[in-house]
Amino acid sequence: MADVAAAGKTGTVWRSRSGDRRFARTLRLRVCAALLTVTVLSVLLVPPLVQLDQQAVDLAAKLRAPGWAHPFGTDDVGRDLLLRCVYGLRVSLLVGVAAALTATVVGTAVGATAGALGGWVDRGVMRVVDALSSVPHLLMGIFIVAMFRPGVWPVVASVALTHWLSTARIVRAEVLSLRARPHIDAAVSGGASRWRVTVRHLLPGVLPQAALAAVLMVPHAMWHESALSFLGLGLPTHTASLGNLIQEARGSLLAGQWWPTLFPGLFIIVPTLVVAGLAGAWRERINPRSRSELML
Repeated sequence: MADVAAAGKTGTVWRSRSGDRRFARTLRLRVCAALLTVTVLSVLLVPPLVQLDQQAVDLAAKLRAPGWAHPFGTDDVGRDLLLRCVYGLRVSLLVGVAAALTATVVGTAVGATAGALGGWVDRGVMRVVDALSSVPHLLMGIFIVAMFRPGVWPVVASVALTHWLSTARIVRAEVLSLRARPHIDAAVSGGASRWRVTVRHLLPGVLPQAALAAVLMVPHAMWHESALSFLGLGLPTHTASLGNLIQEARGSLLAGQWWPTLFPGLFIIVPTLVVAGLAGAWRERINPRSRSELML
């Protein structure tokens, strides 16, 4: 009887912990979805609805602390930081999404080609990927941006050309895994060409992983854009990107004004956490075996 009672108690505790984890996961998803909704709505609706010039200078209101008139305070020339952060997030998201999509397309094409053809093509492509991966992304990005005038599209090209490598590795590994499946062997035995097998069977199988890699790459691309802009090599200084806002706030931070640095930094960190939370749930859905890892 004691053993039965202990077993029942253990089962109850296990179900309780499982329920707590499920509740925590659901709460996390709802919070991430709410923050993502607020972010998207602010980027889409604030610029057309708020009829204020985010570049308007008001020296009488410079470096005001956060308050009712300016919830995020003002910068060193009196511009409203809330409005500038929204515009900066808009530009940084544009760069991040464009770079992530470009890098995903390139990485998927390279990885699928290497995995589908195999042999010396696979070995040669992966040696190139290994060689490029040995170069720090930021250093390669600086070299690419330095060849062009500052602008949005040079930064997009720089981030995309330095971030397709991980996607290529993921897609290649997934293609090699799919090639060992019975339905692929059946298609080849039925006389299907390599091109048909790749287009009809391999590519649809790797699209969920490629899409997940693209989503995870968006905040990573935003961080790289911010780093390049902070170094003065990214977007033009008059463009309100998050990296430029942090770069402009260096002097204010040394003087004790923390808000011009804090709020643009939060506009980078919060979307990163939101995307990581939603992508974790997506990964759990397409790969249930990772559920225990994601709940740690």
